Amino acid sequence: MELPAIRLDPWSGDDLDLLRAVNAPEMMTHLGGSEPPDRVEARHRRYLAAGPGGMFRITLLGEEAAAGSIGYWEREWRGATVWETGWSVLPAHQGRRVAVAAALQVAGLAAREGRHRWLHAYPSVDHPASNAVCRRAGFTLQGEVDFEYPPGHPMRCHDWRLDLRECATPPPR
Repeated sequence: MELPAIRLDPWSGDDLDLLRAVNAPEMMTHLGGSEPPDRVEARHRRYLAAGPGGMFRITLLGEEAAAGSIGYWEREWRGATVWETGWSVLPAHQGRRVAVAAALQVAGLAAREGRHRWLHAYPSVDHPASNAVCRRAGFTLQGEVDFEYPPGHPMRCHDWRLDLRECATPPPR
């Protein structure tokens, strides 16, 4: 199956409705459930704030429709600073490899920055779709780990890792 044509657009003030949409109960099952409106708005402000990495709206080319979101940010992991990535794809666009295309583009952006060797993703062990995204995007499974996300909600995750030195030529920004 061919990957869809997408574009990653930097997160903007207009993306709050997208964040509300991905906060739907069916979208947050593997992340401890939906957040209350004030936490969604706080998350939106964090996405807008400058910092290493970035958050993006996934836009389907041709349709110019928002399909979801993806980002990458710094995290301390096992004594080193690495990039972490995470995504959400709206139900109408799931099953079309949108997240795989977005993960590959984010990996290219992170590789281009040249700050860290590794890009990690930590999907729940109970989320087969997100684990499949990691596998299809070329990540290597490192094993299972315990996380609290959101704080106070323990979850078991897979630690997937991608060596950014092995990424194809990153797309232009």
